[in-house]
Amino acid sequence: MERHEVWLKRTITVVAVTMSLFHLYVAYFGPPNAFTLRATHFGFALVLAYLSLPMFASRQGKAPSPLDWLFLVGSLAASAYPIVEQQYFNTRMAYVGPVSATDISFAILMIVVVLEGTRRAIGPILPITALIFLGYQVFFTNTHLIRLLEYQYMTTDALFGIPAQVSATYVVLFVIFGALAERLGIGKLFMDFALALTGSQAGGPAKVAVVTSGLFGSVSGSAVANVMTTGTFTIPLMKRIGYPPHFAGAVEAVASTGGQIMPPIMGAAAFVMAEFLGVSYLKVAAFALLPALLYYLAVFLAVHFEAKKQGLKGLPKADLPRVGEVLRERGHLFLPLFIIIGTLMVGFSAPFSALMGILSVVPVVLMRSTTRSEFTMAKLIDGLEAGAINSVIVAMACATAGIVIGVIAQTGLGLTFTSVVRAAAQDMLLPALLLTMVAGIVLGMGMPTTPAYIVQVALLVPALVRLGVAVEAAHMFVLYFAILSAITPPVAIAVYAACGISRSAVWDTSIAAVKLALTGYIIPFMFVFGPSLLLIGDWDKVAMSVVTSITGVTLLTGGLSGYLLKPANWPTRLLYIAAAFTLIKPGLTTDMIGAGLGALGLFLNWRWPAPDFVPRNRPMVDPGHVEAPQNAPIEPGDLLEASAHSGHPRNG
Repeated sequence: MERHEVWLKRTITVVAVTMSLFHLYVAYFGPPNAFTLRATHFGFALVLAYLSLPMFASRQGKAPSPLDWLFLVGSLAASAYPIVEQQYFNTRMAYVGPVSATDISFAILMIVVVLEGTRRAIGPILPITALIFLGYQVFFTNTHLIRLLEYQYMTTDALFGIPAQVSATYVVLFVIFGALAERLGIGKLFMDFALALTGSQAGGPAKVAVVTSGLFGSVSGSAVANVMTTGTFTIPLMKRIGYPPHFAGAVEAVASTGGQIMPPIMGAAAFVMAEFLGVSYLKVAAFALLPALLYYLAVFLAVHFEAKKQGLKGLPKADLPRVGEVLRERGHLFLPLFIIIGTLMVGFSAPFSALMGILSVVPVVLMRSTTRSEFTMAKLIDGLEAGAINSVIVAMACATAGIVIGVIAQTGLGLTFTSVVRAAAQDMLLPALLLTMVAGIVLGMGMPTTPAYIVQVALLVPALVRLGVAVEAAHMFVLYFAILSAITPPVAIAVYAACGISRSAVWDTSIAAVKLALTGYIIPFMFVFGPSLLLIGDWDKVAMSVVTSITGVTLLTGGLSGYLLKPANWPTRLLYIAAAFTLIKPGLTTDMIGAGLGALGLFLNWRWPAPDFVPRNRPMVDPGHVEAPQNAPIEPGDLLEASAHSGHPRNG
């Protein structure tokens, strides 16, 4: 490694570790005023972005160019101004107090460095979107340019608004927790636990991918991070027992994507939702619990049915860890998760709960000799560094999303868009939901989950609420489809990551992913028509919704895959699918019809199954010892580098 590369790496390490320690300090001692906290957070993120990501991908790993240094210095200046002049920022009256030339200069500078930092971190789509909104405000409304800049930079309603607050207080801490947990052995616990539970079953490695990605996703909250961490282990195992490469990649991508809706931690957008709804994060986790379990149930059943159709066996039990052994040796590593959940349940804030989880990781790892070797100071520093660097993408996305939100709020564009959606749907709920679904997927394809969700909250959620959708269900609906864009072609970023490991064609893998997750596309409609799936309402209705939704998901997955009790012919499959769609709408009549159709389908499936499916040219599996590849950890900057080279955003 050349001298300048060593210098650059050390500088990035120092800045990243300092950023993590700053946020841990804030979580323990309390935040400073809003401008100081959010400007400091963005300052760290911008510096890391300009140090880690040169303007052109060909210069990756090289010393920053003079232009990079110019942007970096500009970032420091624009972020420092609200901190140095915090009394001025806190006491001035927006739209009343004068705006100086210095204020305008720093406002322009901040917008420029944020947009360029976002472009480097997650690609050009989100910055272009922000520029379109800014252009609309400048050229098609009566907003004075000075008032636009004032609102964006000198208030806490736009660039320094709710997305910035969430990124600076919630997200960065949970990202640090995820990085430390992965570095210090908790990720290995998830993998061993999943192997012990499901590895020997039919299609075992695919089920391992589902369980492991669900567990790890609840900590990392990132589809791409999940694929890069667990996929290096599960995808080769799936290919080894006979799954085609494109199916193996699809299973990992779909399973990893669900992590953003899987409590207890979920993805960054969940914390934004808590702020928008004005409820605790624990409440949002409760809303997400049943839909997330249904999502993973659908994926688990899909891979099980595919394994039964293909005649795929699991891994030899002799080569797998045992559940009791895993829990005895490493089960105590679950404690940090239990600590986070426990502190949330007794009423502490999400940042404090994340802090308690972070502070517990090292003592828990050192608790027993079986895991003590996992801890070294180098791993601790590496975890703090990775946590800060991996939060850069979310910070940049939130800053730019704040610019968009500022335009929408200042111009009243949200009300106009709501009227357009209602007119296009002719005040009918189902067309409005379909329009919102398409908009969510399209927005999510071009930007990470968090800004895609934020934009939809401003533009689409009000229309759904006006059409009678419960506000919690409306927020969850748009969040779901922003997340599912990670596996929806043509811009399916989680699929791209999986294809890099499975060596499969992107389009084949994308189509397989959509088929696997097709039930997941239906689940949001289920909780819109039946909000009890979000644990809203009386418990008898919640219980009935759980039963009918599990039945519907099972029948739909069986109908789509062509297997339930036995291989199913097309009439039986159509009965299953019809029964499932009938069960989506709550009500005794529809439930009875769905139950009747499902029972008829089961009878036909048992009495007249389709001929057994015999795959052609399925590779032979060596029944001997399966040597699993090592689980390769994510190195600091890997996600940023991948984003810079691909030009596609990381969903997080």
